[in-house]
Amino acid sequence: MVFYFSSNVVSPAAEIYMGKDKYENEELIKYGWPEDVWFHVDKLSSAHVYLRLQKGQSWEDISEELLTDLAQLTKANSIEGNKKSNLTIIYTPWSNLKKTPGMETGQVTFHRNNMVKRIHVKERENAIVNRLNKTKVEKYPDLAEDKIQRDRETRNELREVEKRKRQSELKQQEQKRKEAELRSYSTVFKDERMKSNKELLEERRGLDINAIEEDFM
Repeated sequence: MVFYFSSNVVSPAAEIYMGKDKYENEELIKYGWPEDVWFHVDKLSSAHVYLRLQKGQSWEDISEELLTDLAQLTKANSIEGNKKSNLTIIYTPWSNLKKTPGMETGQVTFHRNNMVKRIHVKERENAIVNRLNKTKVEKYPDLAEDKIQRDRETRNELREVEKRKRQSELKQQEQKRKEAELRSYSTVFKDERMKSNKELLEERRGLDINAIEEDFM
């Protein structure tokens, strides 16, 4: 089971989700998307909370209001952390999560520690937590199939982008070819015109000489 939430502090509303237990968390780690950002209470047990970014959005550009929502939701879903003040919430892209042999179910570390950011939470804000809980929906998604479908759509989008790129390049090449032809025609026309003028001049000179010869005779 996966719990889904919606935060309307941004537009369009942000999609947030988390697993019911550590076994579900393990599945979320395995089948996360590149657009996902992972949140957790630092040094305490808590739910694994994920934000699914909009396409093209950077994890480093999440608004302060949305970060506050995520931090409050993460704190509220930590048995020990929910009771404490002055907590630190850590977050990082899903792609930075790392599983190593021997780790417990749902446990993770990081590929790069410098890609982990922190949020300080002074205390629980019930207004935020209650607002988010009102949007809570329970679902039983096929995470593996959803990931396959997402990757398929991404490949199709990349192929379409590459197709448009090739079409644009071919169009540019054709335009350059036409421009080269026009320049070539223009050069030929000038050469022919210059040749014709020269011939006309010679013809005129020939006519003048003939006329003089006829007058002389």
